[in-house]
Amino acid sequence: MRQRSLIAITAALAAGALTLTACGSRDSGDKGNSSAGGGTTVVIGVDAPLTGDLSALGMGIKNSVDLAAKTANKKEYVKGVTFKIEAKDDQGQPSSGQQNSTAFVTDKNVLGVVGPLNSSVAESMQKVLDDAKLAEVSPANTGVSLTQGPDWQHTKKRQYKSYFRTATTDAVQGPYAAQYVYSKAKKKKVFVIDDKKTYGAGLAATFTAAFKKLGGKVVGTEHINPDTKDFSAVATKVKNSGADIVYYGGEYPQAGPLSKQIKAAGAKIPLIGGDGIKDDTFIKLGGPAASGDFATSVGAPVETLPSAKQFVSDYKAGGYKEDYAAYGGYSYDSAWAIIEAVKKVVDDNGGKLPSDARAKVTAALQNVSFDGVTGKVSFDEYGDATNKQLTVYAVKNGAWTAVESGTYNGS
Repeated sequence: MRQRSLIAITAALAAGALTLTACGSRDSGDKGNSSAGGGTTVVIGVDAPLTGDLSALGMGIKNSVDLAAKTANKKEYVKGVTFKIEAKDDQGQPSSGQQNSTAFVTDKNVLGVVGPLNSSVAESMQKVLDDAKLAEVSPANTGVSLTQGPDWQHTKKRQYKSYFRTATTDAVQGPYAAQYVYSKAKKKKVFVIDDKKTYGAGLAATFTAAFKKLGGKVVGTEHINPDTKDFSAVATKVKNSGADIVYYGGEYPQAGPLSKQIKAAGAKIPLIGGDGIKDDTFIKLGGPAASGDFATSVGAPVETLPSAKQFVSDYKAGGYKEDYAAYGGYSYDSAWAIIEAVKKVVDDNGGKLPSDARAKVTAALQNVSFDGVTGKVSFDEYGDATNKQLTVYAVKNGAWTAVESGTYNGS
């Protein structure tokens, strides 16, 4: 969703001024799905790419948050509170994410935001939301600097107290991939490519450092323009480099065609990337050439987790047209973390929202701890997920298949 008109912003401000509580409106009973109609409506914002190349992941995020809100309402999990979601499309663009953040801040009913997908978008959103003490929980951001600062490899420093994430970071994901490539896949010569964006470049950097430390050799590096689909020049460089694997820091819209063109150039070697390429669309774009390619992704496969059985069942029963995709379980847990924080704030205030609900929800999130879809959900002193599990997937018979799950052991 793009920039609102001045009229729309003025109208939103006026609506915010008319709320009967500082951070929640009295519901007439025609909103949400709660059987406890007439209570306070709390809005959970969702920022994700709902259109464009990354919409397969974005819609999975939106739908999973929607399911969490409906589940909380059905259970009357927070007495007197009806949750609803307000989803905004950032199209993977930082400027849109920033505009969406401003809109969320303006709506006083919004007590938490789930998203975004992209780390570069998160960079544009963090300060806007933090200035308003509005909590943000990302199910997908893996860029380390978002929580630990730009100098995180030397001095870690919490950036924004309102920012949290349920996905583990590239400080773990990159080295985990390097460990698998070098020790398990027995590949010793890598060609590293990234899309120059926050996520891709950061992930490629942590992979490269760990791969070299293990004894591997980087035989070439290249940066691509994510707006193009012609990668023939870099494919030729890969072929001539003698690499036995390619590491790509970026997302599936480019990774699929890149893998296809590398093989077409004569380099019959696998491509591996991070969670940004782990989507079925990668396989469609790569075609038969994608067979044997790898991706790491946060957590364990949702389908294999006993803790996720109810989520998978409820999602299917919910009738959502799109798959919950790579971040569905993490999105549900991100939303539920906000719901748990709201519950804590309401319980501590005699069953109603206090006038400084946003600040109190942010504070409560720091201490949230529950058994979620993806396992234990809690946050460390930087706002990072305490769950550091990752999985390596391979494309086999036209589908992503888990081949290893674990955590990086630091060796």
